[in-house]
Amino acid sequence: MELLEHLSLGLSVAFTAENLIYAFMGCLLGTLIGVLPGIGPVPTIAMLLPITYILPPTAGLIMLAGIYYGAQYGGSTTAILVALPGETSAVVTVLDGHQMARNGRAGSALAIAALGSFFAGCVATILLSAFAPPLAEVAFKFGPAEYFSLMVLGLVGAVVLASGSLPKAIAMILLGLLLGMIGTDVNSGVARYDFGIPELQDGIDFAIVAMGVFGFAEIMNNLQQRENRVDITDKVGTLYPNRKEFREAYPAVLRGTALGSALGILPGGGAVLSSFASYTLEKKLSREPERFGKGHPAGVAGPESANNAAAQTSFIPLLTLGIPGNAVMALMVGAMTIHNIQPGPQVMSSHPELFWGLIVSMWIGNLMLLVLNLPLIGLWIKLLKVPYRILFPAILVFCTIGVYSLNYNVFDIYMTAAFGVIGYLWTKLKCEGAPLLLGLVLGPMMEENFRRALLLARGEYTTFVTRPLSASLLVLALILVLIVALPSIRKKREETFVEED
Repeated sequence: MELLEHLSLGLSVAFTAENLIYAFMGCLLGTLIGVLPGIGPVPTIAMLLPITYILPPTAGLIMLAGIYYGAQYGGSTTAILVALPGETSAVVTVLDGHQMARNGRAGSALAIAALGSFFAGCVATILLSAFAPPLAEVAFKFGPAEYFSLMVLGLVGAVVLASGSLPKAIAMILLGLLLGMIGTDVNSGVARYDFGIPELQDGIDFAIVAMGVFGFAEIMNNLQQRENRVDITDKVGTLYPNRKEFREAYPAVLRGTALGSALGILPGGGAVLSSFASYTLEKKLSREPERFGKGHPAGVAGPESANNAAAQTSFIPLLTLGIPGNAVMALMVGAMTIHNIQPGPQVMSSHPELFWGLIVSMWIGNLMLLVLNLPLIGLWIKLLKVPYRILFPAILVFCTIGVYSLNYNVFDIYMTAAFGVIGYLWTKLKCEGAPLLLGLVLGPMMEENFRRALLLARGEYTTFVTRPLSASLLVLALILVLIVALPSIRKKREETFVEED
């Protein structure tokens, strides 16, 4: 009964005209950036962070969430039609989705992707509403030592599950932690690592780093690459899968939803890992594995369901424990702190309208996305024909205005440009920006909880291993490190992400 009361509150919040408009805007923009290759949800949300200053907290978060899970829908459109995944999580959709299109079944592949995504998104939202409250109750039992150990586990998980080189991921995490230490120490009032620059005494604004590393760097990276001019046909065929395709797709949708829902909760898991894992699982379980890569409906249904389920269950650790599991969730933390909302279990009690309004908006958003993706396929095809060189000046101007609006300080624009150049160099060195962002967000929180735990324990460092829950979390982190250090696991990890690179 209590859950029904909470959902009733969420309905009353989400069904206001203002929140419905922002949910639609988020879903529309998410689909758009998913369709356009080379943009993605992380740079887009980073660019839009300054806008959340002027929006009500609930409306801002509903819009940003819509962008995230909307991009998972849109990414499949280009993957199927032109073999250009608009989103990283749609990379494996290319393998069978584009082959279906070449076989004259593009409409069927798009329908399977959209319907699978809709089902997975709805199930994941149900799981979020069912499991978030009990998890939040458990989180209230956490003290500073437990929170510190949980953040250590989160950072280790993000490193283990990050694609690319492990040493590089560790280096980026550490760099993010160091950047988080810049500014005035809240305990002593002493400025740290500001190099005599007054603007750094308050620390480096999260939005500046995010917009530089993901927004500006992404623009530079895309401009360097020669535009892929492909022949795009407006003919997609019927949007109805035939009976055989439906029979082959629906078990993959169920498995993909279950797998994505589980992996989305893990730190560093998210949509990308879920889609790759789902494709691997479907191929192993199939009686005809040789059909994969030649237009098998399960190769579209499984990954598309998995990435959408993961995109929505990744909100669980953010809203219940205050721990961002991936780069997008780190940006959501930034959006919440802009409004002085501390992510974690207290959100449910102190801001119930935000918590339940956001959850219900996901159901509404999934329905909006189903409507947006199938009837408007013709519009998305036309957008694919717009050259990137025409899009980037508008994106750059939008970014610059957004950065300046943070503090109305030109120094912020210089800082963003500097991080943009650094981010561009990191992409050339194959260093991911996501671990840096997680380190930057969790660094100050880790330091605060570390100090508070030592203060309560009167300086005894053993408090982190003598408290059962804290010790268990640290042991889990150690087990993750040991597992990934095994040669066979390390090799398998590299094979999983080989197609992403």
